[in-house]
Amino acid sequence: MAERISDAEHAVMEVLWDESPLTAQEVAERVGPDRGWSVNTVKTLLGRLLAKSAVAHEEDGRRYLYRPAVQRGDYVSGESRRLIDRLFGGKLTPLVAHLAERDQLSAQDIAEIEALLKALKQ
Repeated sequence: MAERISDAEHAVMEVLWDESPLTAQEVAERVGPDRGWSVNTVKTLLGRLLAKSAVAHEEDGRRYLYRPAVQRGDYVSGESRRLIDRLFGGKLTPLVAHLAERDQLSAQDIAEIEALLKALKQ
């Protein structure tokens, strides 16, 4: 998937990653209550995601069933890489240092990072 997806499109993707295939109506029911989106808004977002090859659809009678064409892990990996490249010159250490300098790492975060580093060394 070359084209980036917007925050609104990401909300639709989260619904589909949780459960699919779904109709546009079903997606709207799951994402709409928090955002107040109509079915037409969701259909517009699904259309954009189809154009970006982020979702696929199949006909089911007179309606379409939508499913993700991109796995969540692959998407998160690509977005994480873009963020690190754009803001930290492609290096992870400055990101962690940035968070630590601003006291945005909890003791739990630090413990999890330490456990991850220990596992990576093995």
